Amino acid sequence: QVQLVESGGGLVQAGGSLRLSCAASGLSFSRYGVGWFRQAPEKEREFVAAISWSGDIRDYADSVKGRFTISRDNAKNTVYLQMDSLKPEDTAVYYCTAGGTTGARIRSGAYNYRGQGTQVTVSS
Repeated sequence: QVQLVESGGGLVQAGGSLRLSCAASGLSFSRYGVGWFRQAPEKEREFVAAISWSGDIRDYADSVKGRFTISRDNAKNTVYLQMDSLKPEDTAVYYCTAGGTTGARIRSGAYNYRGQGTQVTVSS
């Protein structure tokens, strides 16, 4: 059974930082592209970032480029999202996803697996 378990969410003031983690099990993690989506109340799901199986390709939404950094540790079956200079509009539930190899399927929303999500709240 595939599991993606997110952690690291919480409440932070604008301008602050958080680091999300996603621990994967039940799949050959090192073969998959992985990434993050977010969804705020009454808003559509939004792509945040993706990273290829090897870590060589990283893709970011324009709204987070320069502030967020995605990375992975295949030895630990874990993907990370370092979020700096957080803004109130970053408030959302953040979901870890896995699918394909390059991360392109993450951006398109055609991922195979998704975690339960972790809440990130940024106060102004």
